[in-house]
Parts: sequence; C-alpha cells; structure tokens
Amino acid sequence: MAYEPIMVPPRNPRTRRTVLIVVGVVLSLCCLGGVIAGIMLRNLSQEADGPVRETVDTFATAMVERDFPTAYGQLCGQLRSRQSQADFVRQQSGQFTATRYEIVGVNVSNINGRVRGEANVRWELADGSGGTQVLSLVKEDDDWRICA
Repeated sequence: MAYEPIMVPPRNPRTRRTVLIVVGVVLSLCCLGGVIAGIMLRNLSQEADGPVRETVDTFATAMVERDFPTAYGQLCGQLRSRQSQADFVRQQSGQFTATRYEIVGVNVSNINGRVRGEANVRWELADGSGGTQVLSLVKEDDDWRICA
C-alpha cells in the first residue's frame, strides 16, 4: 500500500479577512449599543433627580442667603402646619450659620407607588466647620417639598 497524503484545500486569505471584519463590526455595534444605553440611563436619571435637586438648591440657597421666607416655602404642608413662617424665620435667624453648601447626592425612589426623594447636603458653617444633612422630600401637588 502506498501512502497518499490527504488533500488540504488551499488557504484563502480572504476568508480570514472576512471573518475578522465581521467580528470587528459586531464588536463595534456592541460597544456603540453600550454607549447609547449608558447615555439613555444617565438622561433618565437626570430627569428623575432634576426637580428634586432644584427644590433642594432653592431651599439651600435661601438658607445660606438668610432668605428664610423663601426656604419656608420649600417645606411640605405637614412641616408648615406644625410651625408658622414667623416662628421658622425667628428660629432659623438665631441658629442657622451656614455660609456655603454643596448637594453631594440625590436619590429618587418609587416604592409601591410612593414617590420619595432624598438629598445629601454638605453645609459649611461660618467657623469653617461643617457637616452633611440628609433632606427627605415628598411630592405635593406635582411639586417636590422638603419634609424632614
């Protein structure tokens, strides 16, 4: 018996190139899809957090500028029913000494249909010290209000 080698088809360099191009296109589309999904998620997050951030910003700016009637207007009905605007202004005028603030985090949650917000605000006091306060927010009449 004579040895006969197995016939191997000649290599086609076009096949390898075609496969690499297809793999490259698929990977590019996956990366592009990931970028688009990330942008959409960021936009959705900003749409949810934006109004909460605006309310907290209005409240904190008013507090730092010692415009306590404006700050009082950002409180929820439950807090306003417990304390009059005059009492709030008098109390804050004697106690509040923050000179700067920074909103360091905002979170909006919807649990069983109850929409709530939370914001972490870092206050800087006149003496250079400071601290972080968590402000809870609720939605009243389609507006966000600080409620504790």
